[in-house]
Amino acid sequence: MNPSSPLVSADWLKANLEAPDVRVIDASWFPSWTADPGAGREAYAKAHIPGAVYFDIEEIADTNSALPHMLPDAVKFSSRVRQLGLGDGNRIIVYDANDFIASARVWWMFRVMGHQDVFVLDGGLRAWQRAGGDTEDLPPVVTGGRHFTPRVRTDLVRSLEQMQAASAGGGTCILDARPVGRFNGTEAEPREGLPSGHIPGSISKSASNFVRPDGTLAPRAELEKLLRDYVRQPAIATCGSGVSAGIIALALAELGNWDVAVYDGSWTEWASQPENPVQTRVE
Repeated sequence: MNPSSPLVSADWLKANLEAPDVRVIDASWFPSWTADPGAGREAYAKAHIPGAVYFDIEEIADTNSALPHMLPDAVKFSSRVRQLGLGDGNRIIVYDANDFIASARVWWMFRVMGHQDVFVLDGGLRAWQRAGGDTEDLPPVVTGGRHFTPRVRTDLVRSLEQMQAASAGGGTCILDARPVGRFNGTEAEPREGLPSGHIPGSISKSASNFVRPDGTLAPRAELEKLLRDYVRQPAIATCGSGVSAGIIALALAELGNWDVAVYDGSWTEWASQPENPVQTRVE
């Protein structure tokens, strides 16, 4: 484990899976336009790393919000992770079966709630299987009782009002993880009724550019070429609904910028408000 990195390798996890402080989370999630509802949980049920618990971003969320999988309050988050047997003193390793969607978001969620000892398995389930790691199809027996103490970091979250100010004021690095066609307004948004385009002043940094074909994060030298202008200054990551934005935050943490905020409502919230300006590359 490299303490300056938010990642762990499959080999490290194989060697430390039985360590008493290590807990593993499967955060597999698939967008609704690519798979049926519950596909992430179904993937977990078919095969997961031994002992891993399933973290459902649709349920561990503010379910009273009209927006998808919004960050829950600290009380709900603490209650749900305790039910998963997670708490203070645990070294949490998050992975998924979909190229950091949504392991990077869950990593970010734990950091928002003040838990610093959290890492992402580089390459996810594919890397684990390539390394010869076993899988199982039965959920683990979860023992509760461990306390989770939230210490909320509001600096890692941005609201609609904060984004309106950041966009209007200029000078803030707003990095958009969506595919470039959606950012430019030349491809339709997958969510019905939303126009494509982007927040004025934002910069296209498609999350797919940071992930190699084998599902691992691009090496630091490559990330540096893509993100060097944002390593030493505050940045806000956004995307379609606050999931792939976590990949930008993860990539910048790999380069040493651990304080990237995420616009939780992202484009789903921004573009659903008629008063918000929408910019496209064809204007």
